[in-house]
Amino acid sequence: MPKVLIINGPNLNLLGTREPEIYGHVSMDDYLKALTVDYPHVEIDYFQSNHEGDLIDKLQEVGFDDELAGIVLNAGAYTHTSLALADAIRSIQRPVIEVHISNVAARSETVRHTSLIAPACLGTIAGFGMDSYRLGIEALLA
Repeated sequence: MPKVLIINGPNLNLLGTREPEIYGHVSMDDYLKALTVDYPHVEIDYFQSNHEGDLIDKLQEVGFDDELAGIVLNAGAYTHTSLALADAIRSIQRPVIEVHISNVAARSETVRHTSLIAPACLGTIAGFGMDSYRLGIEALLA
């Protein structure tokens, strides 16, 4: 059974209540339940932290696990600020798909238009709401 890890960064623990006009009304817990129904043949694990070092530690912890198909990473605002996360992604052996719920290239804050982690990732999926996570899983299983 393939394994996929979804990692969410800062403030994504508030999905479902945080700026629902951007991020929607679905909590991550509810979305994970739906993913397990849609992918009964995939072991989907989840990790969230508001702390950059915890995200790096998790990437290093799982990034050499040959049983892991890959990582779906929504680094939140660290996407635009963290060379350390980019370095961690480059340092591991498992593929990482960068995902974003909103279309970050269309956001009004221009700082969100640049991803420091994208060059280290296998690919980027953005702007499809919570479905971005499903598309990330599909990319890893392809």
